[in-house]
Amino acid sequence: MKKLLISFCIICSLVSCAELQKAVNNLPNSVITNADIANALKQALDKGIDKEVTKLTETDGFYKNQLVKITLPAELQKVDEGLRKVGLGNLADEGLKLLNRAAEDAVKEATPIFVNAVQEITFADAKNILLGDDNAATNYLEQKTTTALYNKFSPVINNSLSKVGATEIWSNLISKYNSLPLTNDVNPDLTDYVTNKALDGVFTMIAVEEKEIRTNINERTTTLLQKVFAMQD
Repeated sequence: MKKLLISFCIICSLVSCAELQKAVNNLPNSVITNADIANALKQALDKGIDKEVTKLTETDGFYKNQLVKITLPAELQKVDEGLRKVGLGNLADEGLKLLNRAAEDAVKEATPIFVNAVQEITFADAKNILLGDDNAATNYLEQKTTTALYNKFSPVINNSLSKVGATEIWSNLISKYNSLPLTNDVNPDLTDYVTNKALDGVFTMIAVEEKEIRTNINERTTTLLQKVFAMQD
């Protein structure tokens, strides 16, 4: 203890108090706790959910976002192209809008499920996620919430599509398409197709925000985010 005090006095005699404080402030932060890491990840995910998922619930949140816009399956793109070739582009657009509107309605059910999953992040999960890939936190959410989200999204989407008769039209169209020779079968369940596309869209947008926080210091809008995510820079 005596040696430590002597050393401290020597240091103080060589530098000013202001310089000493500056040096201390610039030392690596070695007191980041497991709780800090977990709370920072919760902040990051809450930020992504609030910012990106909310966007998807707005009108055209899916339809005008090329990252997540729901289109016809690749096997049926020629149906869309055919309509446009004969001057029925507006009809094709309206059909696609119905799919995307249904997804926009369904995503409103997502936030409570995400909030619960975020709160369940453990200390053990937290460090692995922090030091993982750019989408490690998104992958965690996907594993924890996909089943619950599907169960929430599906009835909303089914109701939205059924109101305009889209489900029946789709089923008839796909059944006829699948009966053609030399074609790859397409999922005839419109609700299932749109539900899965809506899930893809949600996790795509959360991953966008996660990557921003990991790679763009300006996106770390709280002291805790700055402190913790500096560990993975």
